[in-house]
Amino acid sequence: MIPKQPIGRYNRGVKKACLICLALLLAACSRKAIDNKEAVREAMIAYLNEHTKETGIDPTAMDVNVSAVAFERDTARATVAFTVKGTGSGMQMNYTLAREGNKWVVTGKDSAAGPHPIAGPQTGAAPEASPITIPLPGQQGTLPAGHPAVPGTTK
Repeated sequence: MIPKQPIGRYNRGVKKACLICLALLLAACSRKAIDNKEAVREAMIAYLNEHTKETGIDPTAMDVNVSAVAFERDTARATVAFTVKGTGSGMQMNYTLAREGNKWVVTGKDSAAGPHPIAGPQTGAAPEASPITIPLPGQQGTLPAGHPAVPGTTK
């Protein structure tokens, strides 16, 4: 026969198990949801502020926009566009970030892809037009000196 346990002892064991489960559940839920573009943008600004001397970039003069981001557990891969405030010119770079607690931290940039320029409004004169004229199909044109004859054209 199984010895009977006093009811009070059983209840204490159940209460203790419930408290442990509740503590684990709260610990798991306390992780802040940072899988979003704004959290990545904040990490990029913090990175730029920390590396101003090395990069020579003043983050307060830049607009930082996260164009695209992919989250993989504790890693994020982001495409970030940097434009000079008041203009449309700047560049776009790819970065890797790692989750540290409740924030993202930049761990590296994809140097293989390199910076991609973002063209802003054009200033200055347009480039000169080419002096070479190319006839449209079906039109007669003259060939350059020394060019062999092409059937259907005159030299």
